[in-house]
Amino acid sequence: MEDDSNHLVKPETPTTAMEAEVVVHEEEREPESNSLNQPLLKRNRTLSTSPLALVGATVSHIESLDYEINENDLFKHDWRSRSRVEVLQYIFLKWLLAFLVGLLTGLIATVINLAIENIAGYKLLAIVGFIQEERYLSGLAFFTGVNFLLTLSAAVLCVFFAPTAAGPGIPEIKAYLNGVNTPNMFGATTLLVKIVGSIGAVSAGLDLGKEGPLVHIASCIASLLAQGGPDNYRLKWRWLRYFNNDRDRRDIITCGSSSGVCAAFRAPVGGVLFALEEVATWWRSALLWRTFCSTAVVVVVLRAFIEICNSGKCGLFGTGGLIIFDVSDVKVSYHAMDLIPVIIIGIIGGLLGSLYNHVLHKVLRLYNLINQKGKLHKLLLALGVSLFTSVCQYCLPFLAQCRPCDPSFPETCPTNDRAGNFKQFNCPAGHYNDLATLLLTTNDDAVRNIFSSNTSSEFHHTSILIFFVLYCILGLITFGIAVPSGLFLPIILMGSGYGRLLGMLMGSHTNLDQGLYAVLGAASLMSGSMRMTVSLCVIFLELTNNLLLLPITMIVLLIAKTVGDSFNPSIYEIILELKGLPFLDANPEPWMQNLTVGELVMPSHQ
Repeated sequence: MEDDSNHLVKPETPTTAMEAEVVVHEEEREPESNSLNQPLLKRNRTLSTSPLALVGATVSHIESLDYEINENDLFKHDWRSRSRVEVLQYIFLKWLLAFLVGLLTGLIATVINLAIENIAGYKLLAIVGFIQEERYLSGLAFFTGVNFLLTLSAAVLCVFFAPTAAGPGIPEIKAYLNGVNTPNMFGATTLLVKIVGSIGAVSAGLDLGKEGPLVHIASCIASLLAQGGPDNYRLKWRWLRYFNNDRDRRDIITCGSSSGVCAAFRAPVGGVLFALEEVATWWRSALLWRTFCSTAVVVVVLRAFIEICNSGKCGLFGTGGLIIFDVSDVKVSYHAMDLIPVIIIGIIGGLLGSLYNHVLHKVLRLYNLINQKGKLHKLLLALGVSLFTSVCQYCLPFLAQCRPCDPSFPETCPTNDRAGNFKQFNCPAGHYNDLATLLLTTNDDAVRNIFSSNTSSEFHHTSILIFFVLYCILGLITFGIAVPSGLFLPIILMGSGYGRLLGMLMGSHTNLDQGLYAVLGAASLMSGSMRMTVSLCVIFLELTNNLLLLPITMIVLLIAKTVGDSFNPSIYEIILELKGLPFLDANPEPWMQNLTVGELVMPSHQ
């Protein structure tokens, strides 16, 4: 018996000093020092509440959400005891919350757009003054310094006050709607830092957009409304008890996510389909109507403020701040031979999208190592990216040759205003710098410029190539720093670059406009990276305002998604894996159907 007991005890104790040292080392290792090759879930059963670049910086216990209704006797008695008035009140409050989510999202989106356009606008006007006086070094110092301060303000807020406000926030929303709670993701502090940080980061000219942050902002608004405000100042109204459950909170956050996409692209139907296709795991017909109500309110608010701003009451806002590419007045005609370049764009989009996901995955793992060293390193990383971006945006236009203005151009040429399709920059009178038109402007104006139609001779192919290569580099190194950032706009800029370049190479061999090639290129790369089809198709149709693009847009999206799926998962699934957030798909993989418990348990003992 003694021998048997000793035999049972031996495997539990280290047999050598080296093994004992390994055990002690494993026990003393901090959660932040997880190996990049080992998932957080398998090691500590914890997840990171920080943004993507800060994986492992702050860990919290995973919490699951209960979306199922326990139809026990107590639940049935509670519903039977409610009067008809209380039931109608519950339904009315659901619609009221959906309306308030849309209203507040539209108002905050307008404030963000106004702030970004005016801050960036006055900065660019000051740069024009330095260029006109030929004070190029002073202009570089001013441009770099202002962008440095704007990035610093956004990074300090995210690093010290609300780490969960960095990044896009869409992967966490997707995990929450799947049933995984992410602590501090929808708090009041996160909301405020997300708003201010987005303004600072986008105004600084970084290669990121406000689209992803707007989805997160709208979801925070929805969560705070459903629970009666932040924890410290929560309202104790009696009717709020109806929404004190995970199921109703999930529905209202779904309305928030669709409202955020609508506010970013002014695409109400696209916002609803985005929530259905990309982020929501649970869906009901009643939820469809409420999300559509929220997006309808958002688009009405945005349209009202656009009318006000068009009268000149919004400073430098004008018609900016919203990505809108109106080609309704352009005749779109294509023949069977035009399908060949369309198919090529789809294939290139799928290949580049999967390659972008792969390389970004490696970059984010590198950023993880840097950010684990402390808050100072997070700030230095963000500021280093800001300096590199500013120097490239200011200096690269000097490499472009000045191009003479064509009298047939529909716009003023050249122009030194904040916006415009023909920036004079360092060129003499009657000439413009096509690369400065794309780089020394806001990201939204850059999209409008490269999407512009009937401008086949505006850009030189060398300038488009420089633009494409630069934004490929910036798109890889910018996402993951400690500022609020979105993936939509960087991918649109990259895709539009190679799309327009392909249109220029086709020349007279195609009937499609170069601006339409840019649109198709942006759509293909977004589908190749994010793997969205239906919602993305509707968003681009609402952006372009032209139903004639529907057939070729569908072809491009389907090809790009098919090619991308052959190599790796979507970018949001990659981020979910990096963050250690468990995500349960609606349907199991085919190879899982015949698995037994024994097959899952046996490998662990080998």
